[in-house]
Amino acid sequence: MKICAVTTPSDADIVVGAGASALGVILTSSRRRIDAPTARAITERVGGRLVTIGVVNSRDVTSIEAVLGGLGVDAVQVHGDLSAELLDEFRSRDLGVIKALAGGSEEFASFDEERVDAVLVDGPVPGSGAAHSFDDLRERHFRRPVIAAGGLTALSVTAVISAYGVWGVDVASGVESSPGVKDALRVTEFVEAAQRSFATRTAP
Repeated sequence: MKICAVTTPSDADIVVGAGASALGVILTSSRRRIDAPTARAITERVGGRLVTIGVVNSRDVTSIEAVLGGLGVDAVQVHGDLSAELLDEFRSRDLGVIKALAGGSEEFASFDEERVDAVLVDGPVPGSGAAHSFDDLRERHFRRPVIAAGGLTALSVTAVISAYGVWGVDVASGVESSPGVKDALRVTEFVEAAQRSFATRTAP
């Protein structure tokens, strides 16, 4: 369970306390974008207690430079084109690589996931927080772990995990009290609902 768009060290404490397995910091264009010093403060705060992921856009040089500058993240979530050169650069820094894909897009249908560690499947407008169907996953079977994202909440995450057999789930706006501000109760309810669903679903 990844809680994304963490913007402060205190919100990172909430995520850790809820038992999430990963948190994300957004380093590219977003209302929830944070600067490199804040991202570094967050990764230092969690101290290896969960996986930290920097969200970048391959067309945003600043976001790439922030990750490569040594923020202490464990992995990158890449939006936009992922060139072989950029992938090699991430690998040279021992970073895991997650490729974000918009469901139903041409890239979703054609992307070669063998190059990355996981794919994150979002809606037609990634990062919007809008709920959407994951039915494309019934036709496109990935060989790498799939993380479902986009409009999830504690009320909807169970059905998505059960119906689509995803490996992980990602949430941002669904556990906030306002943009960029995490709500401790919502974070806890989301993590608990996801944990129960992963623990009890029938193996495919």
